[in-house]
Amino acid sequence: MSTDLPQAANRVAEAAQAAGLDIAVMVMPASTRTAEEAAAACGTGVGQIVKSLVFRGKESGRPVLLLVSGVNRVDEKRVGRRIGEALSRPDADFVRSETGYAIGGIPPIGHPKDKGIAVYMDRDLLAHEVVWAAAGTPNAVFSVDPAALEKATGATVLSVTREE
Repeated sequence: MSTDLPQAANRVAEAAQAAGLDIAVMVMPASTRTAEEAAAACGTGVGQIVKSLVFRGKESGRPVLLLVSGVNRVDEKRVGRRIGEALSRPDADFVRSETGYAIGGIPPIGHPKDKGIAVYMDRDLLAHEVVWAAAGTPNAVFSVDPAALEKATGATVLSVTREE
């Protein structure tokens, strides 16, 4: 555990290590809260930014985590049909209680295991050699091979913007 990192970022680094991901969490001098800010801070394209978006199943009330390319907008109806449950957008309190992180810093890994969060990954992320994801705070990030991220999260890959 690094004393140089915020506690939330340390939780992400520990979860990555436990999942077999070799990452280095970096705290950036500027905000990485939005995909555009993250791309600018990381010196990469917006398509290489992983947006970790939390939704709520309309019927079950369970959290659903979508790992989405920064350039894509989620078609909630299509994703809902694909995963078998309509989605709704939860409030910030739900997101924090289910993931342990605040909006703007939600990582793709490191969530409470007892929550059983279903994870889905945007197929477009796999077109890149490296992607960048939030590491628990609005200015902490890490880079990772998207295929390794898919494996570590147990994500189901799908298209979030169009019919498959």
